[in-house]
Amino acid sequence: MAPRLPIRIAAAAIAVPMLCGAADETLQGPVPGPAQTEPMQFADPSRFSGGLTRGGEVDPERFGGRTADDAYGAFQRGYYLTAYNLALPRAEAGDPAAQTLVAEILSRGLGRRRDEAAAASWYARAAEQGIPEAQFQYALMLLEGRYAKKDEKQAFALLQAAAEAGNPLAQFNFAQLIVRNKPGDRGLAEAAPHYQRAAEAGLADAQYAMALLTAKGIGKPADDKAAREYLELAARQNFDTAQLDLGRWLLTGRGGEKDAKAGFGWLLRAAQTGNVAAQVEVAKLYMQGIGVEPDNEAAAAWYMLARGAGLADPIMEDFLDGLTEEEIKTALERSNRLR
Repeated sequence: MAPRLPIRIAAAAIAVPMLCGAADETLQGPVPGPAQTEPMQFADPSRFSGGLTRGGEVDPERFGGRTADDAYGAFQRGYYLTAYNLALPRAEAGDPAAQTLVAEILSRGLGRRRDEAAAASWYARAAEQGIPEAQFQYALMLLEGRYAKKDEKQAFALLQAAAEAGNPLAQFNFAQLIVRNKPGDRGLAEAAPHYQRAAEAGLADAQYAMALLTAKGIGKPADDKAAREYLELAARQNFDTAQLDLGRWLLTGRGGEKDAKAGFGWLLRAAQTGNVAAQVEVAKLYMQGIGVEPDNEAAAAWYMLARGAGLADPIMEDFLDGLTEEEIKTALERSNRLR
């Protein structure tokens, strides 16, 4: 994945409905239902080329539409202290673009000691002047309540403003707040347009959310074909849960033609990134010879890896019991290499 300037993500614990349930075990995300205690999942910027960058380089337009100057140029070249020193006078003079840049440097500790409390102050000042990225960042700080006084009402308003201005991460997280505040179909239907806008902008988290909503028929008739297309978009951005679901859909032919080989391939990619559920699935496919040549030792190795992470499966336990001591020994060696 190409390096990029990441957006800070807060660890605010906000309960949202899960998009999964017993009615549909092939989907791993939220479906209408009562609010659970799981923390709200913020979008992962490492899967998105937006934020404060464009094509891996600093995008001055995301700092309020300003033309790149010496401060942004220095930041782009990695001269963070120089960028800070150049931007600070402009920030103190009230330039919201410079305020956002100073806040980003301080929040990440680039070229100087990290100071998230000071960063929050600069983000707040830039947010007041309508910079969407600053609104997004400060909203997350308000939700977290560590470096700014917790204020969910203001955070909601700032996320909404940033979302309406076209910030995809804000669109996704604003949708998440809507779902938290309005459990069930009503909230999901209201959030869907925001998920969709973020998905169209290329945010993998939102593409996955749209796959789930489209398959469930939230806001419009259920459409497995369109849902599978969303799954593939997210899977191609290395969203491992989307890879898991896409692999399962390809194996069963849900939303399109059945393709066991491709299904195995997507499950293997998810397993290789550490998705424990996918590791069990890969083990079973090796055991059964579906989408791949049967290989008992590979099946045992992948299952041992998953079991070591805490996921036990009775079918695979029975399978292990039937292996020879030599096969178990070889499988253990292969499992250790997979780790």
